[in-house]
Amino acid sequence: MLSPALDSDLPELYLRRGEERRLAAGHLWVFSNEVDIERSPLVKFEPGQMCRVLSDRGKFLGFAYVNPRSLICARILGRDARHPPGKSLLVHRLQVALSLRQRLYPRPYYRWVYGESDELPGLVLDRFGDLVVGQIGTAGMEKLRADVEAAVRQVLNPSALLWRNDGGLRELEGLQPYVEAAFGDIPEFASLEEHGVTFDVPIASGQKTGWFFDQAMNRAALAKYVQGQRVLDVFSYLGAWGLTAAKAGAAQVTCVDSSATALAALNETARKNALRVDTLKEDAFDALERLHTEQQRFDIVIIDPPAFVKRKKDLAKGIAAYRRLNQLAMQLLDRDGLLVSCSCSYHLPAEELVNAVQRAARHLNRFAQIIEVGGQAPDHPIHPAIPETKYLKVVFCRVVSGG
Repeated sequence: MLSPALDSDLPELYLRRGEERRLAAGHLWVFSNEVDIERSPLVKFEPGQMCRVLSDRGKFLGFAYVNPRSLICARILGRDARHPPGKSLLVHRLQVALSLRQRLYPRPYYRWVYGESDELPGLVLDRFGDLVVGQIGTAGMEKLRADVEAAVRQVLNPSALLWRNDGGLRELEGLQPYVEAAFGDIPEFASLEEHGVTFDVPIASGQKTGWFFDQAMNRAALAKYVQGQRVLDVFSYLGAWGLTAAKAGAAQVTCVDSSATALAALNETARKNALRVDTLKEDAFDALERLHTEQQRFDIVIIDPPAFVKRKKDLAKGIAAYRRLNQLAMQLLDRDGLLVSCSCSYHLPAEELVNAVQRAARHLNRFAQIIEVGGQAPDHPIHPAIPETKYLKVVFCRVVSGG
């Protein structure tokens, strides 16, 4: 028997027999091969259209938005048949998400909404004090954009909201990229305080939403190791790792990035915070090889690269890249050094990152000990039914001479 829904005009998306088990366990995604296309042809849906998801027996499973062009053809937004998704539901979800971050963080700098983990699939909101920067990654959330903006105003009422909807995943949803102010005056830079350093973040031109909040706890963990040490921060971007190390008492910090714009912002942040760092504008792999040729050595090397494995089919190539990167980094470490190795590739298993470290150590006839393991900060909570929400892997490895 079909459960009653407040909006009986919504179209129905029927699943094939037995395909409701994953949704019943808490997952939010429906894949196209799970749909009974004879009863509910996907071609009849418009991208982003709201629907009711039903089991083969007509049991109501949830409200979802649909994109027939995507392998993930529907994403659940709500499971209460009495409350179809709209502004009121968005307000409630934003309030619940905000209460967690306010409990966790004494200052208003964090990821406010993390997609599926906050039951708002396709939506990311980052908070920089009185400014919010958002990303919409799905056709369904794009359809709800006006309601999202109204809900953001009602819950937080920030001075401005900027959409950084220029990520590559939008193309998979058939969406055009754009960067656009939803409301308010958008500054060129947003101020952010982390671990005693005040950063100026280029929100309209920087990477993604401008900042990587997910590494904040790992950067805090680094601080206890750096006193009096020589630190190399590779793929430094705005210098979050390197400047944290400088603030915590590192004797020398060198930051490597291929972006002149990012390094200019990094140097300005260093100047304003009275911190001393050296910067190298160079490809990371080239820089590591050159520094090795010059026989330079460091006590700590941090490698925090972009995702090398964006799709499952890229796994073999990505593993090779992580192995090479870890070996290049490790050969710059002094006799008793610390390697901080990171991967933000969901498709890279954690054991493969560890394997990359171990293979590098054996190749160089060195001994590695993992002394600390990190993951994403708590403003990126993990949905226990959705393994895709857990992606960040960090290992702190002591590396000594002699294997």
